[in-house]
Amino acid sequence: MIRFDQVTKRYPSGHEALHELSFELAAGEMAFVTGHSGAGKSTLLKLIALIERPNRGHVTVNGQNLHGLGRRRIPELRRGLGMVFQDHRLLMDRSVYDNVALPLIIAGLAREEIAKRVRAALDKVGLLERERSAPITLSTGEQQRVGIARAIVAKPAVLIADEPTGNLDPQLSGEIMQLFADFQQVGTTVLIASHDLPLVKRMGKRVLVLDHGRLLDDWRPGGSA
Repeated sequence: MIRFDQVTKRYPSGHEALHELSFELAAGEMAFVTGHSGAGKSTLLKLIALIERPNRGHVTVNGQNLHGLGRRRIPELRRGLGMVFQDHRLLMDRSVYDNVALPLIIAGLAREEIAKRVRAALDKVGLLERERSAPITLSTGEQQRVGIARAIVAKPAVLIADEPTGNLDPQLSGEIMQLFADFQQVGTTVLIASHDLPLVKRMGKRVLVLDHGRLLDDWRPGGSA
């Protein structure tokens, strides 16, 4: 579902964020990307969403080689991706419902289908009763749940998250990670960048460890690599 083949990313400043990175994530698999600050975690996720492009190598997502994919086709790619950010990126002048509905409105779905999907997504993250609330009235954890609902409302094949528990306390962090595990159980491919090693270890999922843009370790449940 996600494949990196000898991928190198160097920024104009000269900083090499990723160096000849290769790995493959199967459909329906859940994995974490971890490493020190600046190891390349966020860059890896940006390459999947075509926010950035590699200098060398190939990235394949959902069977599509992203090399040379034109700008006009990027929205199509992203419709198959759910993206969750640490800072939520919610529209504070719109309701919770409207924030979650936005991807479906852009995709041109009918109003009835939008309502059905939005309420199902909010119910999944435990916020159905807050659909008319303004995001500013929600706690940090609730705002993150809204971001997750928005990411999964279009039923994407791939869900990526960049430090989704970075601003949350340990209990809330565990609850958020369990939500991601629930999505994997229904077949979604999940890749999460996180520096919270104790939490990552508790999840018992595959862990890709980056060190200065290189793949230092690829740990899998059961101890195989």
